[in-house]
Amino acid sequence: MKIAFFDIPKRQQPFFLEALAGMEIVFYEDKLSMDRALMVKDAEIICDFTSSLIKKDMIDVLPNLKLIATRSTGFDHIDVVYANSKGIKVCNIPAYGSETVAEFAFALLLTLSRRIREATHALIENGNFSIPVNVQGFDLAGKTLGVVGTGKIGKNVIKIGRGFDMNVIACDLHPDVTFAQENNFIYKSFEEVISQSDIITLHAPSTKENFHLINKENIQKMKKGVYLINTARGDLIDTEALALGLKEGIITGAGLDVLEGEKDFKKGDIIPLLEMPNVVMTPHIAFDTKEAELRILQTTIENIKGFISGNPINIVK
Repeated sequence: MKIAFFDIPKRQQPFFLEALAGMEIVFYEDKLSMDRALMVKDAEIICDFTSSLIKKDMIDVLPNLKLIATRSTGFDHIDVVYANSKGIKVCNIPAYGSETVAEFAFALLLTLSRRIREATHALIENGNFSIPVNVQGFDLAGKTLGVVGTGKIGKNVIKIGRGFDMNVIACDLHPDVTFAQENNFIYKSFEEVISQSDIITLHAPSTKENFHLINKENIQKMKKGVYLINTARGDLIDTEALALGLKEGIITGAGLDVLEGEKDFKKGDIIPLLEMPNVVMTPHIAFDTKEAELRILQTTIENIKGFISGNPINIVK
C-alpha cells in the first residue's frame, strides 16, 4: 500500500519508516492541499493532522483512497460522512493528551492569575527586580471553577482544580455522577455554570450544536470578572463577542490555545486579541509534549496496521 503523510515533522518520519517497513511511504512537512493531493492520487492511505482540510473536493481527487488516519482526537477537519459514503474509513486517536491538555489549561490560567505576562514585560522594561504595581494576582484556592465538558480531559481538569482546593461545578450532556461523588464536585446546567463560575474552562467537542457555545448573549450572563480558558476548539467561542466581553470588563482575562478560523490564518494576518494585555494566546500547542507525541505515533501505527490486517480500530463515523 502507498501511504502519504502530511504535516509530519522530520523527527517523526523515522518512526513510521521503521514501523511500516515494506510499505511505500511519502512524507510532506506541509499540510494536505489540492496540489499535494494530485501528487499522491495513487495513495491508499492518507495520514494527516488537524491543519489539513479533507473535504469532498479533496476526497474526489484521491480515487484509490481507502483510509484517512488522522493523528488527532478531533476529526472535524474531515468530511467523515462523505468519506464513508465512498467506502473510505476514518480513524482517529481517541486519547493521547488527557493529562497533557488539562495541565496546559492550568498553565494558561496560572499565567493569567499571577500576571506572568505583565511581570515578564515589566522586568525587561525596568531592568531590575522592583515589584511593578500592576502584577498582583489572585489565589485559585476557594475560587469556583466551571468545567464545560467532562470527558477525559475535563475530568483531569477537575482533579487538578480540586488539588488547588477550588470549588468545582461542571456541565455535560452525559453527567458521570459516580465521578462527581468521588471527586466532590457538582453537575449543574450550562447556564448555571457560566453564571456562577470565577473561571470557565471549555472541554467540549466542535459540533454543530456547540458552534459559538460562548456568544454575545450568554457572555452578558457571566459573573463580572470571570476568566475564560479554551484549549478545546476555536469555534466554541464567538471571537467578536469575546473581544467585546473583554472590553466591557465582563471577562477579566482569557487564555486561548485555539481560535476560531485558525486553520485559515496565514503569515501577516492580524489577530486583534493578541494586542489585549489580558489575553494569553498560544498556537494550538496544548497537546504537544514528548509523552503525548509518542502516544500519537504509537496509536497511529496501530490504526494503520489494524486496517491493513483487516482489523480496523478507532474508526469514527
